[in-house]
Amino acid sequence: MHPPAPNDAAALALMALAAVVTDERRAQRFLALSGLSPNGLRSSAGEPALLAAMLRFLEAYEPDLLAVAGEIGCAPQALVEARRALEEQQ
Repeated sequence: MHPPAPNDAAALALMALAAVVTDERRAQRFLALSGLSPNGLRSSAGEPALLAAMLRFLEAYEPDLLAVAGEIGCAPQALVEARRALEEQQ
């Protein structure tokens, strides 16, 4: 699989973010670990740094990485590659 293009990486990360915030356990854990408030998350949701951090959050706990990848219909490796592409944009 080729690394996602920057726009593809952002789109994939936004899909993953939607999956994170719609699961109460994952959302609470992400907010607690990131220090973001729900409003802070909303205002920075499209920023590459936030999207990359959220993908790192998923990578840190494989069950969540696998679950989110399954929910959005991609391979877990695609999320890892999207994180790398987003980090290159920073």
